[in-house]
Amino acid sequence: MVFELKKEGFKLKDALRRVDIPEATYHYQRKQFKKEDPNKEWKERITNLFHKHNGTYGYRRISFELRNQGYMINHKKVQRIMSELELKCEKFTRKSRYKSYKGTVGKVAGNRLKRRFHTPIRLQKLVTDVTEFKCTGNEKLYLSPIMDLFNKEVVSFGISKRPTLNFVLKPLKEALETIQKEAEYRTTIHSDQGWHYQHNTWVKTLKKHHIFQSMSRKANCADNAAMENFFGILKQEMYYGEELISYEALKKRKLEVYVDYYNHERVKEKLAGLSPIQYRTQTSQPAA
Repeated sequence: MVFELKKEGFKLKDALRRVDIPEATYHYQRKQFKKEDPNKEWKERITNLFHKHNGTYGYRRISFELRNQGYMINHKKVQRIMSELELKCEKFTRKSRYKSYKGTVGKVAGNRLKRRFHTPIRLQKLVTDVTEFKCTGNEKLYLSPIMDLFNKEVVSFGISKRPTLNFVLKPLKEALETIQKEAEYRTTIHSDQGWHYQHNTWVKTLKKHHIFQSMSRKANCADNAAMENFFGILKQEMYYGEELISYEALKKRKLEVYVDYYNHERVKEKLAGLSPIQYRTQTSQPAA
């Protein structure tokens, strides 16, 4: 602590001797109080990024964002500053899972993916599943995305009040349009053994477009861990811990906005600190 001792009628040297503080230390600390914080600009940038992403970014993603903006800063420094500012992700988490398995009601395919969730080839391995959200008025919202394992991009998705067959066929047809135009290798689409994916229409649609079908083993969500991970991230960052809202509000203001944010802005460490679409765009550019 620094005291203005002379104003109280004490001699500085006597007081410092009494509390066993060297005079040089006293003057050094006074100068430090007058200095401007050297990390002031970093603190402002880090705070702005933290709040821009609704408190869902830790120090690693903040570091990637700063580098993407052209700033060079070590991730350990970002971690230290965030600790000083008490910027922590404290989103409430809990697990909920929609189960569409109804036994063998159609054709069950083999597990072609076998937990090989990585590929350097775009549109070679796609995964899909269905998850549910509770809304006000005892309504539910169902989400069915199709994700490319090349860069974890959500290629297409469907939203509905009921988990019907057409609900999952809609994003499949949208994904097929992209596959037909842009895929360089034969595509595999992996899912669980939900009744939608055993249905004759789903199976025939894949065969018609020369798509390999792959399925998880029964009651083994680890076989589709990539999609389960996406659902976990999505719900943790925009659903868990929030008040229930109407179906339309959740669809328009939350889910559709989040998927766009996830694809275009949310950086991933495994994608060299880029978002899925940034990664796809940069890796598809020819080398100079």
